[in-house]
Amino acid sequence: MSQSLRELAKRRGLFFISQGSYGGSAGFYTFGPVGNEVKNNIVEEWRDVFVRGLGNMEIDAPTVMKEDVFQASGHVDTFDDMILECPNCGRSHRGDHLVEDETELEEAEGLPTEKIEELVEENDIGCPSCGEALAGVEVSEFNLMFDTDIGPGDSETGYLRPETAQGIFVDFPRLKQYARNQLPFGVAQVGRGYRNEISPRGGLSRVREFTMAELEQFILEGQKPELSEVEDVTLRILSREMQENGETPADMTPVEAVEDGVVESEWIAYFLGRAQTFYERIGIHPGRLRFRQHQADELSHYASDCWDAETDVGSEGRDWLEVTGFAFRGCYDLKKHHEHSESDYTVFREFDEPREVEEISVDPDMSWLGPELGDGAEKAVERLQELAESEPERFEKQSSVEIENGSGTMGIPVDKTGFSRETVEKNGEHVLPQVVEPSFGIGRLVYSVLTHSLDTDEVDGEERTLLRLPSEVAPADVAVLPLMDRDGLTDRAREVASTLRNKGLEVRFDSSGSIGRRYRRMDEIGVPLCVTVDYGTLGEEEETEKNTVTLRDRDTTEQERTDISELADRLA
Repeated sequence: MSQSLRELAKRRGLFFISQGSYGGSAGFYTFGPVGNEVKNNIVEEWRDVFVRGLGNMEIDAPTVMKEDVFQASGHVDTFDDMILECPNCGRSHRGDHLVEDETELEEAEGLPTEKIEELVEENDIGCPSCGEALAGVEVSEFNLMFDTDIGPGDSETGYLRPETAQGIFVDFPRLKQYARNQLPFGVAQVGRGYRNEISPRGGLSRVREFTMAELEQFILEGQKPELSEVEDVTLRILSREMQENGETPADMTPVEAVEDGVVESEWIAYFLGRAQTFYERIGIHPGRLRFRQHQADELSHYASDCWDAETDVGSEGRDWLEVTGFAFRGCYDLKKHHEHSESDYTVFREFDEPREVEEISVDPDMSWLGPELGDGAEKAVERLQELAESEPERFEKQSSVEIENGSGTMGIPVDKTGFSRETVEKNGEHVLPQVVEPSFGIGRLVYSVLTHSLDTDEVDGEERTLLRLPSEVAPADVAVLPLMDRDGLTDRAREVASTLRNKGLEVRFDSSGSIGRRYRRMDEIGVPLCVTVDYGTLGEEEETEKNTVTLRDRDTTEQERTDISELADRLA
């Protein structure tokens, strides 16, 4: 983060380290009065594009969820980062970040821990805090989820969610009813996520508590989006192959990306196009934005393909920040919850016309299997069904089949399995939907928008700092300023401000200090227009019509006279 943005953020209430009175806590930030307005406006623009604009539904699920949910989703076992603890000062560091900072390797997150240990030793990497050599120090896995107790006493283990997605997935059986089982449909959620980062850094770019805006698009295999809706959008694409060949991003439309085989999934291409439009609306500079495909070793455990939208928040295109992930999650999540819970996560897909379908099933003789296996009988039935579907010939050519029974294997006579294979006519089938997920980090988007909007120029011989924010995300639509804080100007200005608020406009009011300083304050927080109430407004200047005000543009500083009665319409 640039020093100029950091200073502006603290000075004007954009964002700052939380709990500063107690020394602060790394990875936790407070959005101030100005920054919170920008953040909320970005969220509303996101809703306008991805919820209201696409006819999707939105929910608000709890931030604490029981351990069973994350056992099923795989987060308990796989949601890890690599931790390395300095033997001298005791500070913990992310092993992959140390390697990236001290070598020319740009992406080390997907490397195994053993490789990180090798690179630390080969490059004589030391502790960033005390300088102690870290060669030979073990790199281990650290689960990023915050755990908690649900209830007192014999409490249930829970976790603060690391993503909002699981709140959508776990309640899919009910949500599909609200969608009347008609796919495709999307479910969105905006809310807090929590990740116990090993070494938070980079201001808003890596924190422990953050706001996410996620959309889970549920589709059936073969369903396609309307790519024609984004056919005129231009994307800067950096595919896996381009990265391997050292190539620069190529400009292409979503349609071209699919036709050329650069983006395999039409749904991913569609959401890249939608996102490009959204980014431009909120103030992301197109020349400082790219869509980069994950390398094979970067993919999350649930994704078969993933693309990141990255913004340049540094200088000369060397500091790219992921702001959105576009993942094709397949049916991974729904399958896991379908298997681990007692609910049905499938939907019924009707065939165009009836089909003859082969059905393979088992109906074991429980009077024999029960006494033989006791509590393991239920698992044995599941295993028999799996075997029957995957290797039916074993039931047809052998007198018995072997299954694992916990302590070894046992043979079960085929005549006790109730194996059958028959052809039936069906009108449809129950299937698990597939999921395409665009996941947006709102704090990182705020950071990117502020970075791309921050500018300096010269006004009346003095350097001026300003945020050239689009009006859609600016913290206010207009600022109303009395020329001076006397002679009835302040009261009249308050009346004008109240009138504009009643018209639905977001208004800032400031009467402290000289008018020039107040203009600069409003420029620094990105308010696009200022209304100045002066003596002409009160009818005390012959050359100025009464009940008119000065309307000043932030970007050009040009001013024009406007009648108060027309002001609200002009601003709108």
